[in-house]
Amino acid sequence: MGRIQAITRASALSFLICLSSMVLTGCWDRTEVNDLALILAAGMDKGKKSNVELSVLVFIPQPQSGQGGSGMSGGGSSSQSFVRSAEGETVADAMTQLQEALTREIFWGQNEVLLIGEELAREGINSQVDFWMRHSKPRIRADVFVSKGKAKDVLTAMPELERDASKQLRKLVKTHIGVQVTVKDLTQMLSGDSNAAVLPWVENLPSSQMDKNKDIPIINGAAIFKQGKMVGKLSDKETRGILWPRNEIESGVITISIEDEPGFISLDLLRDHNELIPSIKNGKWSMHIKTEADFEVIENTTKQNLFTPDMMKKAKQKVKSEIEQREKLAFAIVQKKLHADVFGFAVEFERKYPQVWKQKKDEWNDIFPEVAVTFDTKVKIERTGLATGKRKRGDER
Repeated sequence: MGRIQAITRASALSFLICLSSMVLTGCWDRTEVNDLALILAAGMDKGKKSNVELSVLVFIPQPQSGQGGSGMSGGGSSSQSFVRSAEGETVADAMTQLQEALTREIFWGQNEVLLIGEELAREGINSQVDFWMRHSKPRIRADVFVSKGKAKDVLTAMPELERDASKQLRKLVKTHIGVQVTVKDLTQMLSGDSNAAVLPWVENLPSSQMDKNKDIPIINGAAIFKQGKMVGKLSDKETRGILWPRNEIESGVITISIEDEPGFISLDLLRDHNELIPSIKNGKWSMHIKTEADFEVIENTTKQNLFTPDMMKKAKQKVKSEIEQREKLAFAIVQKKLHADVFGFAVEFERKYPQVWKQKKDEWNDIFPEVAVTFDTKVKIERTGLATGKRKRGDER
């Protein structure tokens, strides 16, 4: 009798395990990749009929010809991308209209680029940026750009070397030769005490310049924002001038010439460190910008030997002058003309003088243009190359 009960219990247990397996296995509610519209980049423009036009660069995985099954199966897959747009009173409204026009579910997990059209940027972007931070699906780590003309036109560009405009912009911004700002960074800048922001400026390189049929997006300077609105634009050289105080310059080449010496010397930046030192004395606000930069010579077309102390001194002084000249050029526009604290001065003053800042922060828009700025730049040339001659003992490196 006990044996029969044991067999019965074992049979019942086996039945329950089989039943559980039938319930737990299977992916009947899983969304296949072939059912998704993968968003690689998004663009926002001023709408013609509504407040905002949302454009997206959609990537559609496609099964490779001659292969069965889905595009994720063995044998590889081909792909296609296209741009779709929809208008709405808000970004959320435009996104809903966009989904209704697509047969596949929009998936934002691959979105790495957010473009803002020039007209919309000048009108104001606070409400649009607020959406990208609040919505749970778009990525707040996506890089943000401002485009000359319409953002939609940049999304449709076809680069020579990269798959699409999204990949092109991501590769460019990773070179660190310009500003790099994510959605999260932008929100923090616009909500900070300075209420100013800087974004990389994108233009389509005309096809005639590259002998191609389609435009190619490039980064050419920066857009300056004040209180959520674009108030000005910096050239590429001026943009480099704001990267030093912001401690964001990681690479670059400076080419100099020495007085009364024919030819040029090109130096590559190896490393740098920048520090902002605020001061308030007798009611006067000032900021001291301390910079240390190490370079190596990558080309010397002069006839002079850089190993000589005199020539080395002249080269260092020229590089120092070049760095400070770029910084002063940027400050003349951003501080004196646009009154936009994209350098983070407000943060430094608050950190060092919290009590004074508490009393004066509401006056920052008036104080910032009058802050006296001084520079202390130290340049070190670590390597001068071997083509200019042998180094003598005692020569400065």
